[in-house]
Amino acid sequence: MSSSWSRTSRVIAGTATALAVLTACGGGADTANKPSGPVTITFWGWAKGSKDVVDAFNASHTDIQVKFEEIPSGTAGGYAKVSNAVKAGNAPDLVSIEYSSLPEFVSSGALQDIGGEFTEEDRGKLLPQTVELTTLGGKTWAVPFDASPQAFFYRKDLFAKYGVEVPRTWDAFKAAAEKVRKADAKARIATFFPDDPTTFEAMAWQAGAQWFKAENDTWKIDTTDPGTTKVAAYWQGLVDDDLVHKNASFSPEWTGSLKNSTTIGYLGASWGAGVLKGTLPEQSGKWAVAPMPSWDGKPASGMLGGTSFAVTKDSRNKAAAVEFAEWMSTTEAGVKARIASGTSSAFPAASALRPVAKQAFDASYYGGQDIYALFEEAGASINPNWAWGPTTGTTNTAIKDQFGKIAKGGPTIVDAVRTGHDATVAELTKRGLKVEG
Repeated sequence: MSSSWSRTSRVIAGTATALAVLTACGGGADTANKPSGPVTITFWGWAKGSKDVVDAFNASHTDIQVKFEEIPSGTAGGYAKVSNAVKAGNAPDLVSIEYSSLPEFVSSGALQDIGGEFTEEDRGKLLPQTVELTTLGGKTWAVPFDASPQAFFYRKDLFAKYGVEVPRTWDAFKAAAEKVRKADAKARIATFFPDDPTTFEAMAWQAGAQWFKAENDTWKIDTTDPGTTKVAAYWQGLVDDDLVHKNASFSPEWTGSLKNSTTIGYLGASWGAGVLKGTLPEQSGKWAVAPMPSWDGKPASGMLGGTSFAVTKDSRNKAAAVEFAEWMSTTEAGVKARIASGTSSAFPAASALRPVAKQAFDASYYGGQDIYALFEEAGASINPNWAWGPTTGTTNTAIKDQFGKIAKGGPTIVDAVRTGHDATVAELTKRGLKVEG
């Protein structure tokens, strides 16, 4: 596995230089010394199983206690809530932040460098790529929790009924989509999520795109590369030909279509196994997991989401917050507590803990399939050349606004990506950063 992960270091090394300009303002409360008495920290997050993890930690620790507040997922309002709390000076000690949004929080000075507490030895236990994604400007900004390689979830009973083979390539996926619609006029193989640019970005990542590249003090932005162009045209074709549903991710409409079997597949990530199991318990035994279709049929993946834990700038409990974050990410007890709840199928960044995760996740929902072996292969195939820029919120808001308007004869996916590109360049320029693209 290591070769594909380690090459990422070179990509991120450049990114670090451009971010060094931004991270000078980060740092916050430098009160790392742990108080002598029991300390209470606050933690905001939304990942499945978080409450179970907090309960297990509190039951097994007397020196640190955690108060947990569940917030909406980042793009559904969670990040806005965290940003507002930081501005108001009443942020929690620890927050969940996806890798894609971490550079933005770092560049706004919202977080503390935790390099003193989260040591090189600690980081050595984790996938190098997740460590690189949390290392910006030469500083450590978060404890990685999981990697999130892509996967395709499908109703094996309905695929069999309709005589559809599980597609290994995107060409085969389109043929399968046509076959599904022919078999049942209301059924579709999958969904285009107009509210969620990150799914599209993971597909572009899989296809070899590299939207953000930092060289010296300049950000190079390119969303017109062959990979992105190919993915945009492909999905535009699926939408125009009415071969996929168009519903907001995790919306009542999307969930309803899964329940009534008019959506029979889901292009997601490793964590999606827990989502489906928790959302559709009555469909146990009917689902299976396959590798993400690729352009040439060989294993290839992007990352969709992925969680890290970061300490906010005003926290006075940095050491305790990092200790709890590490317990969640790097201990058997932490991983077991999250996954045994049945709602999480996280693929830990700590490779030594993957057997623990596999053992803790009841795979009977997927007919006893070894889904972690599949995630392992997908993780090894993650394209190493992707890095996130410091304006993901701006980029994704612009794309999302356009995605919502996509219709035959209306704005296209290519138009949406171009709008996201222009908004990104404008935002970086506004922040006084050098931009090419």
